[in-house]
Amino acid sequence: MDQPSGRSFMQVLCEKYSPENFPYRRGPGMGVHVPATPQGSPMKDRLNLPSVLVLNSCGITCAGDENEIAAFCAHVFELDLSDNKLEDWHEVSKIVSNVPHLEFLNLSSNPLSLSVLERSCAGSFAGVRKLVLNNSKASWETVHTILQELPDLEELFLCLNDYETVSCSPVCCQSLKLLHITDNNLQDWTEIRKLGIMFPSLDTLILANNNLTTIEESEDSLARLFPNLRSINLHKSGLHCWEDIDKLNSFPKLEEVKLLGIPLLQSYTTEERRKLLIARLPAITKLNGSIVADGEREDSERFFIRYYMEFPEEEVPFRYHELITKYGKLEPLAVVDLRPQSSAKVEVHFQDKVEEMSIRLDQTVAELKKHLKTVVQLSTSNMLLFYLDQEAPFGPEEMKYSSRALHSYGIRDGDKIYVEPRMK
Repeated sequence: MDQPSGRSFMQVLCEKYSPENFPYRRGPGMGVHVPATPQGSPMKDRLNLPSVLVLNSCGITCAGDENEIAAFCAHVFELDLSDNKLEDWHEVSKIVSNVPHLEFLNLSSNPLSLSVLERSCAGSFAGVRKLVLNNSKASWETVHTILQELPDLEELFLCLNDYETVSCSPVCCQSLKLLHITDNNLQDWTEIRKLGIMFPSLDTLILANNNLTTIEESEDSLARLFPNLRSINLHKSGLHCWEDIDKLNSFPKLEEVKLLGIPLLQSYTTEERRKLLIARLPAITKLNGSIVADGEREDSERFFIRYYMEFPEEEVPFRYHELITKYGKLEPLAVVDLRPQSSAKVEVHFQDKVEEMSIRLDQTVAELKKHLKTVVQLSTSNMLLFYLDQEAPFGPEEMKYSSRALHSYGIRDGDKIYVEPRMK
């Protein structure tokens, strides 16, 4: 049978891992030394193959000599074939069936939707634990066939495949722990719930960049659908209601949540977003990639109480009443004005006279002297000023720098300014 036109897996392998391009390296797991092969083989004197093969974007369309694949790849356990031109599952099967210890396979961005995956071909993938089919436009029928033939599959990547719906598999996949299905067009919760039915052991569900608008499910049903879910990523989904966030509490084992870029949170500050989410999700230990410490949780829950204490009763969430039971009713935080004081009432002492005055603190010492000319009947050149802080332990401080602003002295109400004539 004629081989498909294009570059073969073995041809690319020989080129990339030839001694000139990939020098032999000694050490455990670094590679294998394969001696010279019979006359006519495309291989050179030897190839030095690592156990992780990266052959992405190499124009591969077919497998090549299967005996040579078997001879060279017996130790390989990871294989990246992304961004090639593989369109026939039979050719993929020829490669994989001759890599007996393969656990990780990346077939992203190959046009594999152009052929049907038969169960006999899918059987060659049986040992694979992590399978990446991003941007392959793999149909759900193809996915179902894979699920039936890969009993140990733990991680499945189905991103960028233009899915608008989910088709349920006839059998559950009990082994799958992680599903990465970002950048599709899944908008309706009825499609997401099918994933829970298909993958009852799911630990991590990554749904980022799907326009999921709401979680339409009862709390009891959510617990049954995703009984083992520990982590969920809803970045840039379409969630716009706090009730949807509250429903995440229904997943009995949920610990980690990612919720950046959703419409619900757009009107809040960064601080408000994090604190309100932490307060509403009492079981989570990590939010948007950051660990939630015990101190941060208490601060967030107290913030939550104060945030909602002025809301009308009908708008107060149930979580507010739970936290009131935990902490009691809190006093509003005092509003502290941190703006610098603009003026101060001080006592001006000159000889035996004392006059209380209000002075602007944005003016300079020179400007204050001009203001005091009429009060003390001295010219500015003949005037010495001393400032006494009512709490200072060191006595009066001479105000000798004409251009210095009064607020830099820390003048407050009740302080004293002494005026003395300059000694000639």
